[in-house]
Amino acid sequence: MDFDITANHGHVPVLRDRMTDLLAPAVEKFAGNAVIIDGTLGAGGHTEHFLRTFPQVRVIGVDRDPNALRDATERLAPFADRFSTVQARFDDIGEALAERDQEVFSVARTHGVAGALFDLGVSSMQLDQEERGFAYRTDAPLDMRMDPTAGMTAADVLNTYSHGDLARILKTYGDERFAGKIASAVLKEREKEPFSRSGRLVELLYDTIPAATRRTGGHPAKRTFQALRIEVNGELDAVKNVIPVVADALGIGGRAVFMSYQSLEDKIVKTAFGELTASKTPPGLPMDLPGTAPKFRAITSGAEKASQAEIEENPRAAPVRVRGIEKIADT
Repeated sequence: MDFDITANHGHVPVLRDRMTDLLAPAVEKFAGNAVIIDGTLGAGGHTEHFLRTFPQVRVIGVDRDPNALRDATERLAPFADRFSTVQARFDDIGEALAERDQEVFSVARTHGVAGALFDLGVSSMQLDQEERGFAYRTDAPLDMRMDPTAGMTAADVLNTYSHGDLARILKTYGDERFAGKIASAVLKEREKEPFSRSGRLVELLYDTIPAATRRTGGHPAKRTFQALRIEVNGELDAVKNVIPVVADALGIGGRAVFMSYQSLEDKIVKTAFGELTASKTPPGLPMDLPGTAPKFRAITSGAEKASQAEIEENPRAAPVRVRGIEKIADT
């Protein structure tokens, strides 16, 4: 299908066709009982393509951002009979699957989920909304909450965290070499006036990070903004928590695919998938002992990357790493 960026709300879904190909065998297997969970609905680009490509499939779109759910629901109105939403952090999807009484949830409970997609990190839609504070190239309120109605903001982190905690998240979540130095500068500056807008933080980072590093290490704010966003939204905890939830929810032949954009996310997915696809038989035995055979198999060879053609069409695909598994036995 030809892609119209205007019709797609300005959002190019990363690896849209590859995600569809990875989930297609499961959709075909489940036929009229196929339910896909889009755990990171965002602008709804992947879901729209699934609904167009698979006429029988039903999709449950999950997002913690009420604005995203509102806009995606409007966009996907032509598919209203096959599209349902859940406002939650995606690792809470198990609760919705267990408790909701709409038909799509009943089908998912009875037959298992056919497919699940998690396009991790901040959505393109959120990055493009300057007032949300995710982007460091424009001056905006230091918010960064994916659900703008709940929880602490990036400003709260900057204004209340101790030096040690602030340095830790900058180093751990942003791989920031100058984490301690930046933390010291933040504490000094917030004594004068609390942080409220991104422009002041960017200025502090320019002043704190050595010029030689600024010239060669990309935008000096990139790592700090990433670290703050991950902390504010508990992103890594959500990834860790959701993998066993979705593994349990899949039916036999069901598939789950994760798209990671930074190494911390990908490491979590790689480790969890490695455990799910590994035999529990002690090393050295010629065959799996009863009950120790793996109940999942990998459907990607390591981490797949975007092709150069895909990156040229959609530069946001450049860092993506894709891993997928298929359920082959009851857990």
